[in-house]
Amino acid sequence: MMTSPDTTKRSATIQSVSIAARFLDILAKADGPLVLGEIARRARTGSSTAHRYMQSLVREGLAAQDDVTGHYDLGPAALSIGVRAIRRIDAVEVAARAMKALASRIAASCGVAIWTERGPTIVRWYRSTDFAISTVTLGDVLPVDNTACGFVFQSYLPKDAIAAARKEQPASFRGGSRPPAEMLDAIRRDGGAELNEHLFSLLTGKAAPVFNALGEIACVVTTVSFVKTAEAQGHRAALFAAAQAATRESGG
Repeated sequence: MMTSPDTTKRSATIQSVSIAARFLDILAKADGPLVLGEIARRARTGSSTAHRYMQSLVREGLAAQDDVTGHYDLGPAALSIGVRAIRRIDAVEVAARAMKALASRIAASCGVAIWTERGPTIVRWYRSTDFAISTVTLGDVLPVDNTACGFVFQSYLPKDAIAAARKEQPASFRGGSRPPAEMLDAIRRDGGAELNEHLFSLLTGKAAPVFNALGEIACVVTTVSFVKTAEAQGHRAALFAAAQAATRESGG
């Protein structure tokens, strides 16, 4: 079967875009400007090929070359695209899609909480057909010192923000004691928190952070389910993986 010139041209064009994207990805992942030889090595191409692509990217503003050292880095057009992409990403909506999908796969209610002046506040909540117990609804404010969501937010937010929310919550609501520093360190190390049979018998609450492109905590994803079911179905690992995927999609 013969390939038409138009088909060959289209294939070559797509391949060229793919290769150019690979060079841009190398620049984006580098710790700083790179010499041409290092770019070629990472792209697994010859120096002449790397030079042609890099010069084309420079001409379009997607890459920049230092006049003195000859090193290459991301150009103004690439940075502009990146900034615009960041502005269009809503980490809460990304997390909401992840939790909706998770609720369809596991026997747990899954939601998203944001931080408000009153503390963790549920803004998305999805119930599983295999888990009918309702402990949380949209708009609910969760205890700062008595929930997995509260602990996760405390692990990443400034202390003054936490203190201000505490003043808005009655002591009986937010919990009797504040989490020790060791617990917050463990949450940051492990990627989330869980509380088994804490507020409700037989139930477990789990939470994990989602970060935006600036490295700030944008929201917290959470699940409520039966302890035994969560252990059998691996809810902790599933939730933490969903949080990490939402962070990546949000540019974090």
